[in-house]
Amino acid sequence: MVAAELSVTGTEIPGLLMVQLPVHGDERGWFKENWQREKMVAAGLPDFGPVQNNISFNAAVGTTRGIHAEPWDKYISVATGKIFGAWVDLRAGAGFGTLVTAQISPGQAVFVPRGVGNAFQTLEPDTAYTYLVNDHWSARAQEQYTFLNLADPTVAVPWPIGLDQAVLSDKDRAHPALETVTPMDPAPIIILGANGQLGRALISHCQDHAIPHLGFDRTSWDLTAPHAWPTPALQGARAVINAAAHTQVDDAETPEGRPQAWAANATAVTALAAACRAAGVPLAHVSTDYVFDGTLPVDQAYSTDAPVSPVSVYGQSKAAGEAAAATVPRHWIVRTSWVIGDGHNFVATMARLAATGVDPTVVDDQHGRLTFTPDLAQALIHLITTEAPTGTYHYTCDGPAVTWHQIAQWVYSDAGHDPARITPISTAEYTATRPGQAPRPTNSTLDLTSARDAGLALSDLRSRLTAWLDSSPHTSS
Repeated sequence: MVAAELSVTGTEIPGLLMVQLPVHGDERGWFKENWQREKMVAAGLPDFGPVQNNISFNAAVGTTRGIHAEPWDKYISVATGKIFGAWVDLRAGAGFGTLVTAQISPGQAVFVPRGVGNAFQTLEPDTAYTYLVNDHWSARAQEQYTFLNLADPTVAVPWPIGLDQAVLSDKDRAHPALETVTPMDPAPIIILGANGQLGRALISHCQDHAIPHLGFDRTSWDLTAPHAWPTPALQGARAVINAAAHTQVDDAETPEGRPQAWAANATAVTALAAACRAAGVPLAHVSTDYVFDGTLPVDQAYSTDAPVSPVSVYGQSKAAGEAAAATVPRHWIVRTSWVIGDGHNFVATMARLAATGVDPTVVDDQHGRLTFTPDLAQALIHLITTEAPTGTYHYTCDGPAVTWHQIAQWVYSDAGHDPARITPISTAEYTATRPGQAPRPTNSTLDLTSARDAGLALSDLRSRLTAWLDSSPHTSS
């Protein structure tokens, strides 16, 4: 027997993929690699993280099952025999009701995404097929199933064996017609830290783009209290975005703040990663330029694979959190810098000082780029919805690295004030009068190659700042 090449092809239903499997046979029988993660992901299958393997045996020809749409992804192949498969898109959207059919034998497999109904009719006796799923079955999960009648006249599946001659269950006979089926919404994205600057931007982005989501703030999901987490919400979730953290950099250097920073940024992330692994849910984790010591020459940028070497408690705790997040099989660690949102921040402070006639001193020897929370929110959602490769990403505005002093000058200039009112000062001079300051990286510039490769939208820093300042709510005191 000559084995076919492994290949993956799309269908009329987005995400429904047909797989050609190499089958090696001789007089003894045959052998195939039913699921080989590295090869199949390289060929085009999603890295969907299966957690359960099921086998369905069907004794009689004409045994028909379905049409069931489950709240998880499935990878299905035949172990022995042959089946006729029918798949109907039961997800909300323009493709609702689209039908795809195919015959499946041991040399083929199919990847069925969440919300696509699948049904099978056996064409040979003693047919068995196996399917991998990326969530554990539970009664709660079964409540989210969507069903379609096998004989629905609108979809009109061309069954090889008429349903009046087929073997099927009473439950399958009683499924509803397409016109009464409630489409399945995409799985929700869980957003932790929903009341923070980034969390609010994430919620806003999901609302604006009709992306199902569940937001949790500290009162409903306290990262430092894993025993009280509403972990059932993880089952069936599309992903978790951890936008919660202890970000008070100077406070983290105090005896009181140090354990709080480690609890939120490291210990809690370790527990969160374990919960995501158990539920089979991807994790997007937000990190920081503070995981680097900032000693790289200021004309260079930190790559994603540069060794971490934090010099502050905050940076150390965040580096530990990264290591924990990386244990989730499907994860995206997104490092960012100099975050500006709709709350208290450097840009808002400079705009207020300009308007009130204050002439501040601002450090001029720390280099980096700003990141605006709506942009970062869009980037995080993009990684999840496009199922970007697992790994570490850097995301900030684009353009040359600048100093805080330069940014302050831009704010004053855009507000119609004289930028010469701002006095430059070195970090050493600034901290000499402010004891207890955490060490800051001199160079916070992150290399953005990973963001570009993932197709993330990158804004020019200078023009993005002007656009932000033109939106007055962001610069209110």
